[in-house]
Order: sequence, then structure tokens, then C-alpha cells
Amino acid sequence: MFQIRSKAALVLFTAVLGAGCSSGGGGGEAPEVVVDDTEWLISRDFVVDGGPGTDGIPALINPNFESASTIRTVNPNDLAIAVKHNGEIRIYPHDIMDWHEIVNDGPEDDPFILSYCPLTGSSLAWLGTAADDNSTFGVSGLLYNSNLLLYDRQSRSLWSQMYETSVTGPRIRELPERVPLVEAKFGTLRDMYPDAMVMTRNTGYIRDYPDYPYGNYRESASLLFPVSNADNRMHPKTRVIGIRSGSGVTPDTLTRVYQLGAFGSATQAINDQFENQSIVVVGNTDLDFAVIYDRELADGTILTFTPVENDLPNIMSDNEGNVWDAFGTAVSGPRAGDQLAMTKSYTAFWFAWVAHFSNAEIYFN
Repeated sequence: MFQIRSKAALVLFTAVLGAGCSSGGGGGEAPEVVVDDTEWLISRDFVVDGGPGTDGIPALINPNFESASTIRTVNPNDLAIAVKHNGEIRIYPHDIMDWHEIVNDGPEDDPFILSYCPLTGSSLAWLGTAADDNSTFGVSGLLYNSNLLLYDRQSRSLWSQMYETSVTGPRIRELPERVPLVEAKFGTLRDMYPDAMVMTRNTGYIRDYPDYPYGNYRESASLLFPVSNADNRMHPKTRVIGIRSGSGVTPDTLTRVYQLGAFGSATQAINDQFENQSIVVVGNTDLDFAVIYDRELADGTILTFTPVENDLPNIMSDNEGNVWDAFGTAVSGPRAGDQLAMTKSYTAFWFAWVAHFSNAEIYFN
């Protein structure tokens, strides 16, 4: 295995690992993910051992849920992740994801995988077909550019969360299929979807879920592990939503980021062009959310959007009179029921985005 590059990081990750035991036997019992000399799509110079080992941070499988309208254990100002799969919306609080990083969820015949990396502030959801043969994903214990490397338990291939591809192992170069998600304050998501189900702290593990396990990491300019590219145009932990072109491990591809803190207290809708793509970026700093969708429809129509205020989950309307919600679904108007296409975009800390994508533009109003 790789050597740990930081004693502070070792202490921190050991604290996370030792914070509690599973009532069902605990993590860390799986065989270690083997790192060998087979082909890698990423530089092994920046792959580090985070400390706890394979499954030392235990992924969750089919967790318990409670209605958003009745749950009382989630701070409305804390971030959470809403995933929409087969028309159902489920919400996953950050204070649980901080301790588990991966949730394998959904029906047995159509599962999905939600991953959240607290060190890079990035959330992504993939269809369960990425796991193959109804397998599940776990936390490998390895990081690349401080970002989570998942492993699928069937092939034991490693997958880069932020590159969204398998970077080594039998499934190298495979790309997962996205599942839509919206990240925001829990209070925002609860207002949007009061009937949604929320993952509870009844995980089978003993963890101090209300407490953030990484101290002042989110505010500090310091990193725990080395990264392949640094850029001081913004504070390293500035939260941005970024969009990329291309697929797989393409560190030099053009990307563009939008600062979540720059949207302001009123919802903004930015009609923009990125590469050959017409996009709309919608965000609100106070509500702590931002999303990016394709403005071009299947029939070739390119819509122009304006923001909608005080009507959650609806966040924008267009020049045809349609109203669209946070998941990019038309809820009223001549195109009611239509769906905007997702883009290759997600939220992350600035340092992590530019470590993975060095050719990053920053959008300024």
C-alpha cells in the first residue's frame, strides 16, 4: 500500500475510524484493496493511503429513513443531498455522509450509489449498474488528489469519484451512468420536498453524527494530502459548482466554475454558453444550492430562463411560459412533464476541482 503523507492526517483519520463500533460487527474487515503495477489512468504519485484501510470508513447499505416533515435530528442549516431515482426523492444529510461517504441504496433490481467525499466537498450518484452483478461499492481507503477512490466489491476495481471512471482494475475506463441530485441546506430541501424520505442516524454504527469529524478543515486553507495542481485564485475551500467537457480522466479539459457564494440572497439564472453547449446555471447563496442544466431540448429549441422566487421546488421559468423545478422537470406550461438534460457538473471545493481539472475558468458576473 502507499505511504501516508501526513502525520496529522493519520491522527485525524484514525480518530474517525475509532469513533465508534458497528453494532453489526464494524468496518475494516474486508480484504485490503490491492495496489499493484497494473495500468492506472491517474498518477500514482498523488494516490495516498488515508489511514483507516479498506472499509475502515464503512459504507451504508439500504439505510433507514424518516419523512422530511417529521424528522427532528437534522439541522435545517446543515447541508444535505437530495437524490431523485425513478421518481422518488430521498435526502441524505451531510452529518451522516461525513462518517460513511458511500450509500448503496434503492430497490434490489435498480439500485444506485451515492458518494460524498468530505475532503473535497463533492457529491455524485451513479446507477447501480456500475457495481455489476448487484455488487456494492465501498470506501477503498485510498485517495487521489484528496478525493475518494471507491471500489466495487465484485471486481475490486478502483473508481475516481470526481473523474467518474474506473482508474485501475478489471473495469478500467468504464464510466458510470449519473443519477440526478441536488445539494442544498436541509431546510431548503425540506421546503422543496416535504414528502421526501430522509436517511436517519439509525445506521447500526455508533458515531457522533452531530459533530463534524475533521475539525476546522472546511474553513482552513490547509490540505491534509498533496495535490497535483494548486491554484490560488480563490480560497482552497471555496464551494463551486463546475462543469466539464469530455469524459473520464482528462485533467487538461476545459472547465468552468461558478462560486456558490456569488449568487446572492436572490435566486439567479445565468444563461450561458460552455464549449458548444447552451446551459443554464441557477443558484441561491442563502439557500445554498446551485444546479446546471442543458438549455437545448431534444427538438433543437434553446430556451432562455429567468429565476422564480419563493415557489420552491420551482426555481426558474422560460421564454415559452414553462416553470421548472430544481431537478430540471417542467411542472407547468406547454412542456409540462419534459426534462432538461443533465450536464457534467457537480459541486466541490475549489482546490479539488482545479487539482483534477487544471484548465478551469472562473465565471464572474
